[in-house]
Amino acid sequence: MPLPKAELHLHIEGTLEPELAFELAARNGVELPYADTEELRKAYQFEDLQSFLNLYYELMAVLRTERDFEDLANAYLARAAAQGVRHAEIFFDPQAHIARGVEMGTVVEGLWRALGSSEANHGVSTQLILCFLRDESAASALQTLDAARPYLDRITGIGLDSAEVGHPPVKFREVYEAAAALGLRRVAHAGEEGPPEYITEALDVLGVERVDHGLRCMEDPDLVARLVRERIPLTLCPLSNVRLRAVDVLAEHPLPAMLDAGLLCTVNSDDPAYFGGYVDDNFHAVRQALGLGEDRLRELARNSFLASFLEHDEERRARYLAEVEAYAF
Repeated sequence: MPLPKAELHLHIEGTLEPELAFELAARNGVELPYADTEELRKAYQFEDLQSFLNLYYELMAVLRTERDFEDLANAYLARAAAQGVRHAEIFFDPQAHIARGVEMGTVVEGLWRALGSSEANHGVSTQLILCFLRDESAASALQTLDAARPYLDRITGIGLDSAEVGHPPVKFREVYEAAAALGLRRVAHAGEEGPPEYITEALDVLGVERVDHGLRCMEDPDLVARLVRERIPLTLCPLSNVRLRAVDVLAEHPLPAMLDAGLLCTVNSDDPAYFGGYVDDNFHAVRQALGLGEDRLRELARNSFLASFLEHDEERRARYLAEVEAYAF
């Protein structure tokens, strides 16, 4: 059994494996511009974040019904459980679905069919985080937040994803203020392709409690000191960083230096169907490429539960942490 862990940076749409994409395409009468799963897999070679996003949004066309979203989430949860995930905080991108004529309710109800029974079926506790597309307008994000109001009993927090450069966090100040007033937890992608200043802005302007990616914080010693001091978690995605060319090769990933600096780092899979591995695959990869020992791996697993939004259930968090400490490599 793999090391117990939480996954905190996972886009459910990014778990769409080629086989399921073709299955849903056939179910919904959608024609994909690929002959078969092998040809589609060959398309999973990316030059940068935008080249990935182009394919990511193209394949979303197969997701149409509640059943589709349920099947997508169940497929992820089964894989996650097999990889040692005990708790998952799952991102979804409603704007990308609403733009295709798929209503918010279809997405949330479909995902919840799987998430609501995830503990019973997979042994994984879950939370749902609604992400706004930062290359869309703030007005669109506010409309999306409004459309989510009937479902806030199932949504723990909000996030900010998609193309980072040229879309600074400040653009979404009003959206995050509205979400905070609704009692939603707040995270945001920052410092993946964007500069360290985006991380600072996400903290100061958006009031985020956790930074998704954040690896470029290492370019600003004062920011690193602040992140350590305030215990702001970073949800790193090593295989994603290599696939999207944020890091040339995994052996050069700053994760060891970040841990040595005292940063509260976690390891996650981001969009695992596209980036070559789920969360335990990321753990194995960094262990091999970066020479991380058992103490470091245990620290990463411990951090994942400390960084999770489990304040409503500290007993559960303590139970998960005890599993990490008891784990025998």
